[in-house]
Amino acid sequence: MAAPRKILTVFGTRPEAIKLFPLVHRLARDDRFIGRVCISAQHREMLDQVLDIAGIVPDHDLDLMTPGQTLDALTARALVEIGKVLDLEQPDWVVVQGDTTTVMAGAIAAYYRKIPVCHVEAGLRSGDIHHPWPEEVNRRVVGSFAALHCAPTTTARDALLRENVDPATVHVTGNTVIDALQWVTARVGDSPALADGLRALEERFAGRRIIGVTSHRRENFGDGMQAIAKAVKSIASRQDVAVIFPVHLNPQVRAVMKAELAGLNNVALLEPLDYPQFARLLDISHLMLTDSGGVQEEAPALGKPVLVMRETTERPEGIAAGTARLVGTDADRIVRETNRLLDDPAAYAAMAQAHNPFGDGHAAERIADLLAAS
Repeated sequence: MAAPRKILTVFGTRPEAIKLFPLVHRLARDDRFIGRVCISAQHREMLDQVLDIAGIVPDHDLDLMTPGQTLDALTARALVEIGKVLDLEQPDWVVVQGDTTTVMAGAIAAYYRKIPVCHVEAGLRSGDIHHPWPEEVNRRVVGSFAALHCAPTTTARDALLRENVDPATVHVTGNTVIDALQWVTARVGDSPALADGLRALEERFAGRRIIGVTSHRRENFGDGMQAIAKAVKSIASRQDVAVIFPVHLNPQVRAVMKAELAGLNNVALLEPLDYPQFARLLDISHLMLTDSGGVQEEAPALGKPVLVMRETTERPEGIAAGTARLVGTDADRIVRETNRLLDDPAAYAAMAQAHNPFGDGHAAERIADLLAAS
């Protein structure tokens, strides 16, 4: 029997942790691998929530974030510190997921050492290097040299092939976010207390349709965030709805939302939810307003329409399938499209019943098999 391959999985944010813990679990119970985990802690508190519920104890915690840190400072620190971990671990493969600064720095550090990189959720493209920013460029950088591209959909695969990526290195695996959502939904089913944090709000808002909101994109800071807050305030003027809004920790988000929305009797501004509670929010929401990438994939798995408050999306599959609609950050359009879904049952049903194109819950298994065979 061949010696097990050492796989170092590198991540730093809450979304990365959610999408990678199914693969970390899979590698840990597979005799073909020695699984190791390195985190940058690009998100500290929100990342720790996911690690805790997933039962993951990192082998290396770099704890890189400092207040007011610039992107170039974070990139430089991540590149150097992840490089030190690679020199210590000497892995056979480095796995990264998605599009964060940690992803780009971790992949480049591996490339400098000629360690092959497996890019999970490869091939997403918006076509605009400033939307999402800086994530679009981060993805393109990793996509230029990864040895194994795990594309979540055929659309993502085709984007890579158009960029002349070697077809032998590109594989459609589905998105691990569906694996994660199925895992956490089963956990909550077995232990309902995991999602008890929303029970009081469910009782308080009984009889109203709940609109879930998330917003944190850098390209929306400033005018875009102000417009989103204005739109949510207008939507909340309806007496038949309630808004549950876990507010991102970034002060450029929190200050705007607090100024516009604090004190409204049918708007609940919450601290960031842990993953089981967020899954519960998706489940109880009538629809989602978001500028997040992951929510565009998760909500359709539960039959919830998504209005995407961005100018572009690197997940066009949801738009094409009808599960999501791009509405930008114009306040009037956000309000108009939300009211349409609230007032037109046929329009709502067309989005809620559309096919989710993002996976079947077996992506981590496929990725592990590809790592073993590569």
